[in-house]
Amino acid sequence: MKINELSAEINVGKGVFYNPKMHSLRSISTAFLKANAPKGSRLLDATSATGIRGIRYAIEAGIKNPVLIDMNKEAYESTLSNADANGIKADVRNVSFQEFANTSGERFDVIDIDPFGTPAPLIYDAFKISKDGTLLMITATDTAVLHGAHANACMKIYGAVPMHTELCKEAGARILLGFVARNASQFNYGIEPLLTISDMHYLRLFIKVNHGAAKALASVKSLGILRQCLSCRYFDYKYGISCIGSDCPSCGSKMSVAGQLWLNRMHDKGRIGDASKALAQIGDDEAAKQMQAIEKELDIPFLYSIPKLTRSIKSGSVSHKRVMGFLLKSGYSASETQFWKDSIKTDAPHSEVLSAVKQSRE
Repeated sequence: MKINELSAEINVGKGVFYNPKMHSLRSISTAFLKANAPKGSRLLDATSATGIRGIRYAIEAGIKNPVLIDMNKEAYESTLSNADANGIKADVRNVSFQEFANTSGERFDVIDIDPFGTPAPLIYDAFKISKDGTLLMITATDTAVLHGAHANACMKIYGAVPMHTELCKEAGARILLGFVARNASQFNYGIEPLLTISDMHYLRLFIKVNHGAAKALASVKSLGILRQCLSCRYFDYKYGISCIGSDCPSCGSKMSVAGQLWLNRMHDKGRIGDASKALAQIGDDEAAKQMQAIEKELDIPFLYSIPKLTRSIKSGSVSHKRVMGFLLKSGYSASETQFWKDSIKTDAPHSEVLSAVKQSRE
């Protein structure tokens, strides 16, 4: 079956995975490389499938001679054929990522990991072929695990307790960042998140790898514990591994606990702005809109679901935008968030958010 995706035309053969709904994410990844990857970057696509990502990176982002690998024979042949049909000079190999990482001896400027399900088994090996400044692009589609629907699986795979509430999507992204940071530290690398995306059934991380023991330690110290009260929706967090008590300081109810997870910033707004400009050149309006929304989002830990708050105080529904307006007038920062519908991020304390909700009803 022939598929046209912006600059690329590929043939999707039987038994080779291609998801048309992910075209915007591929556009964002392409734009991010176009704006941020140094000229002459050496790129590895660790799970090439049809080869669509590597082909678009070559055509639209100027990546020369990408290395495209897949352990599936049909996928390897599909990538080889599609790269040739698009006039792309690529190093295509039929090999598993683990074998490649442990035998190639190469180091890459960009590593793209986009498997079916969890990326966890690939993360450790990724650092064997990284170097100072490597850009890691990592996709996870096991969001039911990271978002807390399968808590035991999350503890087993990621070594963290998830949060199965309205904080689950952001907590899941931060659990994945924490998992990457812990693996990176074993190779004396720290991580610098540049862009974090949560949409539909997937998470996508864009991370810069920084070499050095001090940077590795700083990343590990960026991990901590999240608590949330399921009665009044109060939340707090603390760096480190110590628990911070089990009773809510706002209403006295028992708190749910999640972690360890990443508690520092998740984005680099300058790089996101540059990628947004590159998206305009690529011509994917849907992806551009998604990036602009992330660019406006406050980069601070966790959110308030306004419908959950109104139910906790037995109030009628109010617009989250109206609540934002009251907080902004009071001198606080506030924004919408990609992580949960009708929710806000703000630097206002819980009591002020509740006050703004009550004012919104008057």
